[in-house]
Amino acid sequence: MTAPRPRSSNRLKHGMPAASVRRFAIVGAGMAGIACARTLAQAGHAVTVFERAPHSGGRTAALASPFGSFDTGAQYFTVRDARFQRALDTVPGLCRAWSATTIRVLDAAGRVATATRMPGEAHWVAAPTMDALVQAWAEPLADEGRLHTHTAVTRIERDPMRPTAWQLHCETLGGDTHLHGGFDAVVLAQPAPLARALLQQSGVAAPWGQALDAVDIAPCWTLMLAFAHAVRPGLTTLGPQWNAARSTHHRIAWLARESSKPGRKQIERWTVQASPAWSLEHLNDDTARVQAKLIKAFAEVTGIHATPTHAEMRRWRYAQTQTPLGRSFLWDAAAGLGACGDWCLGHRLEDAFVSGLELALAAA
Repeated sequence: MTAPRPRSSNRLKHGMPAASVRRFAIVGAGMAGIACARTLAQAGHAVTVFERAPHSGGRTAALASPFGSFDTGAQYFTVRDARFQRALDTVPGLCRAWSATTIRVLDAAGRVATATRMPGEAHWVAAPTMDALVQAWAEPLADEGRLHTHTAVTRIERDPMRPTAWQLHCETLGGDTHLHGGFDAVVLAQPAPLARALLQQSGVAAPWGQALDAVDIAPCWTLMLAFAHAVRPGLTTLGPQWNAARSTHHRIAWLARESSKPGRKQIERWTVQASPAWSLEHLNDDTARVQAKLIKAFAEVTGIHATPTHAEMRRWRYAQTQTPLGRSFLWDAAAGLGACGDWCLGHRLEDAFVSGLELALAAA
């Protein structure tokens, strides 16, 4: 089935002549993709975003449970770039400082080895879940019908109706296929391996394509646990007195007490992220087996041996950048093709924002 071509903008934002309005397709509605999209839209361009997940958010995704939510990916963010702060100021009150500004570093037995804090640097979370920030910035696009969720882009190619433009082959959750065409440029706001795979299966040789080969992104198994009989604050709080820690245990790299984050339910809940090396070693293991191993490691590290009321797993194939690109984005104006993501600069949420922003500024 063929979908209508993107309609021309009926608003000449910032006095931009209609002839200057360009049409951008952005693949991926995570932090980088939405930062790029909103910046291009604010400059007056027509932007359409395609996201295979049910919601925007990318690695800020959250999981709902009967006992409260879990941030399954990014756990918090810092603010070091003034442009990021100005963007956050557009959604006042949505993000709050988390009390876990001191991150413990644990040895393999769960003992606190050191406690570190970035001087003067707060750790922020969006409320009620981490994906609320990206979704707030994506809302204007969604309201205009320019955010297509449950939509996987399976191929990009030149538009036969206009050879200098691009068209995208898409597949929706129900298996329907759609064709969206007439784009002046395409931005791949995906993990580098997914961007590379899409280019390869499309037969597109991006001028910067080989640069993707140098990027290394590690996987992560994530365990989420709830203990319904322990409600914070109260005497029934389980385990350690800290709310977040990095661990040197061979299985676990990070632990966070979700119920300590502002705007969350007070039932005791933990998010546990496995180490990059262990996640890679067990990437294709049976989920139940991985869950059992991580629950055991969680008990060893925290001293919490109670049986959880609720346990759930998520496997992130591309979770944390190990070797970044080394520049903030990839863009070729002549081809009208670019890529962005946290992997360009590092692994922080702010890296994703800066990458998307700077690509949009270059392309606009």
